[in-house]
Amino acid sequence: MRDFVFENKTKVYFGKNQLNHLHEEVARFGKKVLVVYGGGSIKRIGLYDKVMAELQQAGMTVFELPGVEPNPHHTTVNKGAAICKQEGIDVLLAVGGGSTIDATKGIAAAAKYEGDDVWDLVTGKASVSETLPFITVLTLSATGSEMDGGCVISNVETNEKYGYFAPDNNPDVSFLDPTNTFTVSPYQTASGSADIMSHIFDVAYFSKQPSMDMLRRMQEEVLRTVVKYAPIAVGKPDDYEARANLMWASSWALNGFLYDGYFQATVCHSMEHELSAFYDITHGHGLAILTPRWLSYILNEETAPIICQFGMNVLDVDMSLTVMEGAKAAIKALEAFFFETLGLKPRLSDLGIDDKNFALMAKKACGPEGVLHGFTDLTPEDVEKIYRMCL
Repeated sequence: MRDFVFENKTKVYFGKNQLNHLHEEVARFGKKVLVVYGGGSIKRIGLYDKVMAELQQAGMTVFELPGVEPNPHHTTVNKGAAICKQEGIDVLLAVGGGSTIDATKGIAAAAKYEGDDVWDLVTGKASVSETLPFITVLTLSATGSEMDGGCVISNVETNEKYGYFAPDNNPDVSFLDPTNTFTVSPYQTASGSADIMSHIFDVAYFSKQPSMDMLRRMQEEVLRTVVKYAPIAVGKPDDYEARANLMWASSWALNGFLYDGYFQATVCHSMEHELSAFYDITHGHGLAILTPRWLSYILNEETAPIICQFGMNVLDVDMSLTVMEGAKAAIKALEAFFFETLGLKPRLSDLGIDDKNFALMAKKACGPEGVLHGFTDLTPEDVEKIYRMCL
């Protein structure tokens, strides 16, 4: 594996009553806070009132940016950055899931940009050397944004969706209370669980690069945690242990620790970003549809051993099978988990998607080089075939 440096600055408060520390943490950064959130769910569950009480206790002057989209728009990020510049905001507070946190990361960077469009930063036309500090209060276990430095921003005007890494853009503090996820729907719970698994698949597990055995085993344990607890959370939304395990698995799937020493394209994420850029579908659901078809498409003598290992160590596939038989059984078991156990619809056509944009999406997924370098290299022709397998 490659040389690496691991550092994660995010301080995590985990548990039922940890939000009581919000007032002391937010006050460390100044007196003006911009609270960023999505729809009305945080108000319906009473979380909004709890957050505002903490901010009042800290003596903060509060500004708000509601309405962050499920795939956050760059225009929404620009609105937040404009508020920061106009009002002299000291610290940001994201209250929500991955989309809200991603938007906040974009705002943190754009607020320090002399221009007025975060898309300049996302596309690499400009850069910043610092970002505003920010805190998160997590309400959905899925993206791992509460403990990593990346974000994904969408431009609906151009049907583009790209990842962005600003300097030092991990949250400063994150509050993880599993009870805040009790009201998450079975569908979003299932989609979020698929997203957690895909982070491990895409970034590190399905890789031809040399790996550290300790990390590979820990990746499998996080995957097994999702396989065990996601169905419980779907069936019994207020099961604290299930929600707690999913929440912590989400954070550790993408906080850098499990994939240090790896460097490869996140193939399924690249393909799915085009789906949600064009059709605005739920990211985790798109990944669930894509992943088993991608594995089937790339299955060969070289890739089969790792796919087989995943099946036997994570999904309890019969260990007496040959490597190729085990790999095929692993893919079928993964499909069964996503589409039968978790109840996600199995095809893009179920989401109203046809093939009219596939060629363009495949080309954009492969980027300017025209190749996705991952477990196996994929050309636009390969990607288009995988999309068609998903119809």
